[in-house]
Amino acid sequence: MQIAVRPGDTLWGYSVMFDVPLQLILDSNPTLGSSLQVGDLINIPGFTWNEYTVVAGDTLWQIARRNNIPLHLLLQSNPSLETEQLQIGTKIVLPRRVTSRVINGNKNYTYEQLLQDIETLRRIYPNLTAHTIGKSVMGRDIIELRVGNGPSEVHVNASIHANEWITTGALMMFINDYLLAATNSQPLEGQNIYPLYTMNTMSFVPMVNPDGVNLVLNGAPWEEPYHSEVLRLNGGSTDFSGWKANIRGVDLNKQFPALWEVDAVKGPQSPAPRDFSGTAPLTEPEVQALAQLTRDRSFNRVVALHTQGEEIYWGFEGLEPPESELYANRMAQASGYRAIRYVNSTAGYKDWFIQDWRRPGFTIELGSGQNPLPLSQFPSVSRAANLIILEAMKSAYS
Repeated sequence: MQIAVRPGDTLWGYSVMFDVPLQLILDSNPTLGSSLQVGDLINIPGFTWNEYTVVAGDTLWQIARRNNIPLHLLLQSNPSLETEQLQIGTKIVLPRRVTSRVINGNKNYTYEQLLQDIETLRRIYPNLTAHTIGKSVMGRDIIELRVGNGPSEVHVNASIHANEWITTGALMMFINDYLLAATNSQPLEGQNIYPLYTMNTMSFVPMVNPDGVNLVLNGAPWEEPYHSEVLRLNGGSTDFSGWKANIRGVDLNKQFPALWEVDAVKGPQSPAPRDFSGTAPLTEPEVQALAQLTRDRSFNRVVALHTQGEEIYWGFEGLEPPESELYANRMAQASGYRAIRYVNSTAGYKDWFIQDWRRPGFTIELGSGQNPLPLSQFPSVSRAANLIILEAMKSAYS
């Protein structure tokens, strides 16, 4: 929601008026100068406008009381009311605080649904920013969402595997819940969110593999050569539920230069629905985008959301730092999952991060059963993701 600056207005005044932490207002207006100018438009996070038409007998006081907003806020939202008489049929706007989720991740979560939900969240929470970090094989934008400006940079990604698309819905629901809690000074999973907000800069890539996700959910694309090629790689079947790779048949979580040469000889030696490591590390544009983002940001911790197994993998070749175990144990305690230091895994994103940065990296296997997990598991998957990400946001020694 945007409001126009009036004489004497201050950002602190807006914080009090709308009961929104000042830092969130600052983060929602990154281009503001050192002082406000009358007429400037200011973004207020966590609010939307509702239109109201004046009826007989209305007074400003009655309208404000009926809609549970202070009179001065009604005047702030409708500056012309100070000079114009309130007449029947006059249309005014009322600020409405958003007090519940605005998106639903519990559905077949396609790339198009992701774009729609990002737009919805950014309209209500302008402190959430979106950046394109690269493009998929088919030219879809790979989007990073960022929120906060704390000293600790934490990255979370999802849907690096196509048939693990349920992780994108879970991550987007976390982002919605996190913004809602921070704006309204409410707890999330029993946690006081504002201190975590000021402590962390959060980076999210909700869908690393958009082409693959849409392939699993929508079937073969019409575009050639992709249509014919995915059918060939899938043995002619139009059921792509077992597809993990990108649209070219390369498994994106086997593409990182962390013992890639060991991993490459284990699986298929040519493109396939799953487990083909590619002809070399970092050949695929989706992986290149994620790798470059990681180099640019130099994250303090990373979390990669996968399915299934209800397990937390936190080690790689003994290169992980001591605090990784502390984080993993806290994640396990919060979620009920099992923390496992070593697993027969190489060339994965968290492996590469641990190897090159010597910082905590985690692969989270959400849910149980067989991929793709049914939506009946979404509530438990979503809650586990919330609890684990919140633990990743805390200081290891707090």
